[in-house]
Amino acid sequence: MKIIADMHTHTLASGHAYSTINELANAAAQAGLRGLAVTDHGPGLPGGPHRFHFCAMRFVPATISGVRIFRGIEANILDHTGRLDLEPDVLETLDYVMAGFHEDCGICGQDRARNTKTLLAVMENPLVKCISHPGNPVFPLDYEEIVMGALATDTALELNNSSLSAVSRKGSEGNCTEIARLCARIGARVMIGSDAHICQGVGVFDEALKLATAAGIAEGQVVNASWERLLDFLGIKE
Repeated sequence: MKIIADMHTHTLASGHAYSTINELANAAAQAGLRGLAVTDHGPGLPGGPHRFHFCAMRFVPATISGVRIFRGIEANILDHTGRLDLEPDVLETLDYVMAGFHEDCGICGQDRARNTKTLLAVMENPLVKCISHPGNPVFPLDYEEIVMGALATDTALELNNSSLSAVSRKGSEGNCTEIARLCARIGARVMIGSDAHICQGVGVFDEALKLATAAGIAEGQVVNASWERLLDFLGIKE
């Protein structure tokens, strides 16, 4: 299985990342990737960019260094209604919206049933295409319910390489393994992302690919293992 686009990366705009869009795109080209999603955090995360950052993404070229750039966001879930930290009229202008739980964004995450209900509500939002790092142990979930919800709403669940390499969200591996096995059994879509916060991390998927293979996830379930499948999933025509 070959991943053709890194769909989770961060630039300096996120406030805790260290590369520019051009640096990420150059790294993607060197890694042989065809596409790159720039998914800086929404404004609800401390240090995150103002909403104007996302309003102005129209200025970002569609292609840099031969790599197709998907203008995106990793939106933060702000409360248990599933409200996100950017207005729908702005989200609609982007190519790709992923959303996830993050600390210091309004939700204290130990209520498993409530977290599950919240994430199911987020997946009902037609603008949200992917749930970022659902295996985060800080926000426990009923994983079978989440995978069933992802299948019903055609939302991808991310296998996040940074979570599995212990760079971020330590303690995620067991949860991610359960999610991957459920995705393989139930047939939900999967997105594999690096969650790169510096250009050297772009296109690093080793641990996520290893987990997907071990869990028995089919290549056809992995959205970003096919260029045509990815564009169709995003509703983009070229």
